[in-house]
Amino acid sequence: MSAVLNSPHARDIASLLHGMTNPLRLERDGPLILEEGYGVYVKDLEGNEYIEGMAGLWCAALGFSNERLIQAAVAQMRKLPTYHTFFQRSNMPAIDLAERLLDSAPVPMARVWFANSGSEANDHMVKFVWYFNNARGKPEKKKIIAREHGYHGIAVSSGSLTGLPAMHKGFDLPIPNILHTGSHHYYRDAHPGESEEAFASRRAEELEQLILAEGPETVAAFVAEPVLGAGGAVIPPRTYFEKIQAVLAKYDVLMVADEVITGFFRTGNRFACETFDIRPDIMVIAKQLSSAYLPISAVILNEKVYGPIREFAGKNGILGTGFTYSGHPVPAAVALETLKIYDETDIGAHVRKVGRHAQERLAALEGHPLVGDTSGVGLVGSVEIVKDKETKESFDLSFAPWVTDACTRRGVLLRACTGGGIRIAFCPPLIIEEPEVDMLFDRWELALDDTLEHVRAEGWM
Repeated sequence: MSAVLNSPHARDIASLLHGMTNPLRLERDGPLILEEGYGVYVKDLEGNEYIEGMAGLWCAALGFSNERLIQAAVAQMRKLPTYHTFFQRSNMPAIDLAERLLDSAPVPMARVWFANSGSEANDHMVKFVWYFNNARGKPEKKKIIAREHGYHGIAVSSGSLTGLPAMHKGFDLPIPNILHTGSHHYYRDAHPGESEEAFASRRAEELEQLILAEGPETVAAFVAEPVLGAGGAVIPPRTYFEKIQAVLAKYDVLMVADEVITGFFRTGNRFACETFDIRPDIMVIAKQLSSAYLPISAVILNEKVYGPIREFAGKNGILGTGFTYSGHPVPAAVALETLKIYDETDIGAHVRKVGRHAQERLAALEGHPLVGDTSGVGLVGSVEIVKDKETKESFDLSFAPWVTDACTRRGVLLRACTGGGIRIAFCPPLIIEEPEVDMLFDRWELALDDTLEHVRAEGWM
């Protein structure tokens, strides 16, 4: 769209610095400005309606304009609009939410620490891992292993954990003590003829060799998303986490589950740790915790990690970390109401039912000439766009915006992930119904057809 002088689009271009955006492309084409939302739909300033196929940024689980969440925020604003959790102060929404999270955790956990975003939570996860090993008298045990294609945020240490080159380039990342091993991206990284189980075994062996090469006495933790997010919306191959966790246990390395995207029924279970039998020492959650209506995230520690931290902080006189908005009562109140709605509506059963239909529609896209692979579970998944199905040859990554623009023109907002090749992801609000799933995939297929026509016209395949 062209930016007209003094239009909202021109004003945006002249004033806002957008994350995850090419500023030159923004200046050329202008932004898509969303004006309102309801259910699984959003509208732009011109009144065009779209299915929000990504729930915003993987997060608006209850859709847009949920009145209960709005009223929860208003009620708490009137009662206690803000407060902190420093200096032994607290508030009831933070207490109630922490208790609820501990009660619903997939494995026994001990304490909850609140932040405002997944990036902040993962940043503090790093701090807690380092503090934990200082508390144990192991100051050399500080290295954290993340994965290629993984996404854990954008702050200095969480951005370092992220295994996407575009998030490092120009920012002097990664910082020391952050390492990367191969991800669970089976389609892109498996050897020819390698089974899922053999691929999982190889990844576990590679992780073990990395730990041994670095020295087990220096490696503190391993962090992974159960389902790759920005790296491709790809589920793990069979036996992957079973084999990875066996290696971690062997070398006293903490298992950190980044459930920022997958937490709260995205995969059909309350946590993806249940879906893939992950037994974390630390969990990181955000996004669907409040259906993204207000910023809130959390780091959840088990007793193994919390116990030494507790004793060490006691000796130091204070746990010298925290944010002004950690445990802010208004986001906590909205998160509590969100969790109540999930339980009252049995959203997990709904996701399992609707998700089966969504995954059938997703798998059917494999027959399209541009689609080399599909991967998904529950209400999250993706397709990989390729030039050649046999060789898996990809298009240049700069082509990704054209594909997502084609989706937008057809009335569905989807996400391009460019961790390996080009993958187009879907992750709609959990409240989506089967007819809306069909509408989403019908529009997606039309966009793929448009893309194929463009590719052939350009002589690219």
